[in-house]
Amino acid sequence: DFLPSYYGRLFPGELMYRWLSYGDPDLFSRREFSFALIGDVYVRYRSFTNNQDFVEELMKRNPEKIDIGAIYNQKPSKRDTLKDFIPLKKEFVLDIDLTDYDDVRSCCQGTKVCDKCWKFIALAVKILDASLRNDFGFEHLLWVFSGRRGVHCWISDDAAINLSSQARAAVLDYLTVIHGGENQAKKVTIPNVSRLHPFIIRSLAMIEEVFEEICNEDQNMLGKGDKNFESLPEKVRTAVQDSEDRFNDVILFLNDKKNENKKMAMQTALVELKLQLCFPRLDVNVSKDLNHLLKSPFCVHPKTGKVCVPFDPKKVSKFDMSQVPNISQLLDEINAFDKSQQSGAGEPTQKSGKTLKDYKKTSLAPYIKIFEDFVKQLENRNNQKAGTV
Repeated sequence: DFLPSYYGRLFPGELMYRWLSYGDPDLFSRREFSFALIGDVYVRYRSFTNNQDFVEELMKRNPEKIDIGAIYNQKPSKRDTLKDFIPLKKEFVLDIDLTDYDDVRSCCQGTKVCDKCWKFIALAVKILDASLRNDFGFEHLLWVFSGRRGVHCWISDDAAINLSSQARAAVLDYLTVIHGGENQAKKVTIPNVSRLHPFIIRSLAMIEEVFEEICNEDQNMLGKGDKNFESLPEKVRTAVQDSEDRFNDVILFLNDKKNENKKMAMQTALVELKLQLCFPRLDVNVSKDLNHLLKSPFCVHPKTGKVCVPFDPKKVSKFDMSQVPNISQLLDEINAFDKSQQSGAGEPTQKSGKTLKDYKKTSLAPYIKIFEDFVKQLENRNNQKAGTV
């Protein structure tokens, strides 16, 4: 019932168009969108000429979910009449879901999430954001809360958009440290702890800032079974203790001169353990495949009603999932604002004299500001490129 009003009054359709067109309307017209409609109907290969067509279709269809796909060689809506229909380019995307942390989080499981869970996400964002910027030189990163239990990153640099599937797989391989399924106890192997890659050194520094808080205080990771410390010495593994006591035993072991000949092995085991428990866990297929779709920013999560909002990665530790607005709350905020202005004459206005946009009457405004800043940075890049041609 709320979706028509949301798409008509709050959804940032113009900004979405400015982002996904990259200054070229033809690119937008060859972009695939898909809609999840009420009644479990899923419609793929939708494409639109411009922002107006896009928003009109949203208001007509009122999708419960919008997914964004690749830019093809032809308009997706005409694929049935085409001999060749090939995905050419797409933002390089990352998908982090808390269900992939179920083997290490004890506070929640499955779709349930809490503030303790978010610390895994916050750490993953910090590690990945630093690597994407410093190791790969990407600048245009949009981090988005998925609406319930995860985050997405849309990397929109030219170099990222034009990556082949093989190149995407190579980047993912670089960013992946944890290997093996749920039945494999030891998922991280470090050949030589004294010669760690700079990416691992930087990541470990970030992990160590919060490791004891997450591992011992929040999750009791080392106190709930040997699956999380398979590589630690028998003495430490078999003692009946909580996580903090067990971790302290590891430190004592390292500091005991009697164990000097085992120190390197123990240090390696501890590094592997920290990485296995806290390193980012990525959905590889979402990132690697050009024809894979991902949920759009600013669509409404069908289960929670929360809007998929962007956030500042520098402030990810302070991001509060409970404060993310839901669709009914936003419409209530518009109504409350309008009611408070009824004593004045006419529509509420900005300093410029223009009518105040509905989103500025709501708690969605700061999130749209983040998105707007991201789009403007992209446009500045596109303008600079055009000026050098």
